[in-house]
Amino acid sequence: MHTLTPREIVSELDRYIIGQQDAKRMVAIAMRNRWRRQQVAPELRDEIAPKNIIMIGPTGVGKTEIARRLANLAGAPFFKVEASKFTEVGYVGRDVESMVRDLMEISINLVHKEEGERVRVKAEKHAEERLLDLLLPNSPSGSSAATPVYAAGADGQVSTQESGSSTRDKLRKLWRQGKLDDRQVEVEVASSSGQNIGVMSMPGMEDMENQIRDMMGRFMPQQKKPKRMNVRDAYEVLLQEESEKLIDHDRVTDIARERVEQGGIIFIDEIDKICASSAKGGNADVSREGVQRDLLPIVEGSVVNTKYGMVHTDHILFIAAGAFHLSKPSDLIPELQGRFPLRVELSSLGKDEFLRILKEPKNALTTQYKALLETEGLKLEFADDAIEELAAYAERINTESENIGARRLYTILERVVQDLSFDAPDKSGQNIVIDREYVRQHLEDVVEDRDLSRYIL
Repeated sequence: MHTLTPREIVSELDRYIIGQQDAKRMVAIAMRNRWRRQQVAPELRDEIAPKNIIMIGPTGVGKTEIARRLANLAGAPFFKVEASKFTEVGYVGRDVESMVRDLMEISINLVHKEEGERVRVKAEKHAEERLLDLLLPNSPSGSSAATPVYAAGADGQVSTQESGSSTRDKLRKLWRQGKLDDRQVEVEVASSSGQNIGVMSMPGMEDMENQIRDMMGRFMPQQKKPKRMNVRDAYEVLLQEESEKLIDHDRVTDIARERVEQGGIIFIDEIDKICASSAKGGNADVSREGVQRDLLPIVEGSVVNTKYGMVHTDHILFIAAGAFHLSKPSDLIPELQGRFPLRVELSSLGKDEFLRILKEPKNALTTQYKALLETEGLKLEFADDAIEELAAYAERINTESENIGARRLYTILERVVQDLSFDAPDKSGQNIVIDREYVRQHLEDVVEDRDLSRYIL
């Protein structure tokens, strides 16, 4: 991430997200500031707080996608949570600190995977030797395989026995050529009895449930049971076991904690749902304000206890998002407003944006459908006039009913290619072009009937 300038970050985001340049520029600056903070003097580094962001805009305009792609670009642990999860009827929701624990779990998995790749070559070598031990139990293993075994004969003469070594080498060659994949072997597979213990949990106490499971898993002795499987599957099991032996789990925890504290991103969606409306409210508004006050110490910086140790939230970047149709950012409590100093408004999408979304991004919907149907041998093409018609229909439906932004393209495009998806196996080898007339035939009846379009599109 340190090699990318803000302009390059925006350019990378442009490959997947159409428009919303102001939001892209703001998050690019926020990410670059993280690298800049690492370059300043240590005594000043801890004083520089992240500039948290509130994205304001209707659903389906790219708020979540910007945050997710940014996290992928940075290789940083990223967690998305809906603020409405923290408040339900009677304020029975999840503990707000659970978002930090979940982020820590994601970071642990991320670093564990990286460490697994780092030790993979050595783990593959060890797993191969263990696999050959299963295939040829009485042969010498490892480096001793090439050492001759000396034995005294009946006449007192000493002879060398290299048959086991040569057989092992032949098996190794056959294994590497893939000729032993279907042979059956018996492998000792670990089975923890603690994992099968059921724990009754109450709403908001999922973290306690997980902690009890982990505690019971540690107390219960790990048992192994023999299991027959083919050689290829056995190799994967052995490779996983050897990787776990080579990975330093304390190091994984330390790196993961540092990544969370210095580079973690938490995306809080639907933050407008916990805003107390400007009008006089009752218990619901009290509940919403209680969630805000619980969020405040996490956002401004505190210490959260996780099963991997204490995690400081002072430098985690928080990106909040909301439509703010019935409320406004100023309805947040003043303390929380101050912790989200940057505001950016995302614009609604129209026909021109829909047209670009269908054609330009690397993962455009039209590209996805082409790839899906090509697996059946069906070559699908979208004519330019068909894409224009799809964009026009999406804008029209969003105007006449609920505006759900670019998500409308999913329902419309699925409706258009539904018949082709069903008949694709029977049309293998054909080339089909979807044009304007084809789109109109499949959408006109639904679009004209407004009551029906509300349920289908």
